[in-house]
Amino acid sequence: MQNEQKKNTSTPLKWLGGGAAMLLLKGKAILSLLKIGKIAGPLISMMVSIGAYALIYPWGFAIGIVLLLLVHELGHVIAAKRIGLPVSAPLFIPFLGALITMKKHPLDAKTEAYVAFGGPILGTIGATAVFGAAYYMDSPLLYSLAYIGLLLNLINLLPIHPLDGGRIATAVTRWLWLVGLVGGLAIIVYLRSILFFIIWAMFAYDLYNKYVKRRNNNRPQSVTKGFLIPVEPLREAGYMIPGAEHRRDLPFTTYSDLERQQYVVVRWDQLNYYGKATLPQQCIIEKVRISQLEQVTLENGLHLKMQCDISCTVHDNDKYYDVPASTRWKYGTAYFVLAGFLVGMMYLVHLVGNVNL
Repeated sequence: MQNEQKKNTSTPLKWLGGGAAMLLLKGKAILSLLKIGKIAGPLISMMVSIGAYALIYPWGFAIGIVLLLLVHELGHVIAAKRIGLPVSAPLFIPFLGALITMKKHPLDAKTEAYVAFGGPILGTIGATAVFGAAYYMDSPLLYSLAYIGLLLNLINLLPIHPLDGGRIATAVTRWLWLVGLVGGLAIIVYLRSILFFIIWAMFAYDLYNKYVKRRNNNRPQSVTKGFLIPVEPLREAGYMIPGAEHRRDLPFTTYSDLERQQYVVVRWDQLNYYGKATLPQQCIIEKVRISQLEQVTLENGLHLKMQCDISCTVHDNDKYYDVPASTRWKYGTAYFVLAGFLVGMMYLVHLVGNVNL
């Protein structure tokens, strides 16, 4: 009987270990068949993460945890694809987890929360499936993987940016951020994690900037931008080139792209010049004024090195958080049901598999 149990519990380790050996031995040949970029990058980062985890944990556990992270990130990818939001392939970072990047930012909190839900939902399904396999095979390895998978998804539901829970809170209620701010301290003590402390500190600083310093943000501010104007052809044509003391307000236009990057385009009609610059954040521009002019001679002739002061007021788009009440209730219910399910499953794994990490 003991021999049978030993055989059953070692089987998953052999499968996972064999898979790791194949990836390491055949990885170079596999990569040569892949297109560099979309597939090779994520695959390389996966293998690096597996190797890093294997320095501390058994190979089977290292492969399993990376696969669980992959399932979680694929949940985000699937959710984003369903609503037509382009995202990158998952990138794995040893001991930090994995992430995807959005090629276009969501236009509202509902969309942000929808994409955020995808990871914990599919990640929970994956960890629950591992628990089912662990119960069927009576495998301590799979029990441990199921527990850590459930725990990671539960931690990700904490209402702290940039965790998934912090993004879901945007569509439920931003008061959850206050819960995350206070509850995060307890999690820091429990986990004793420097990484989580850094995440919490960045989140706290972001809240401070958004709400404590908000009054200052509403005051007019000035952003300085530089432009280089070619004037050699104008000088040869007999145009008067402005001197260093020249000051004036310039006409401008402004727009934002789909990624919410705002641009300002300044125009100096007398010099037939159009210049474009990026702004550090969304704002309402009041005026653009020349603050400094300097004539410089480059290889291709005379240029005006111009600095402009852009007077503006930071714009905080509160409409981003306008979510229908029905959606708030639906997302809020799903959020707490999912969190409760994860807690219950962790308790079940602890009882059945005698796992307590």
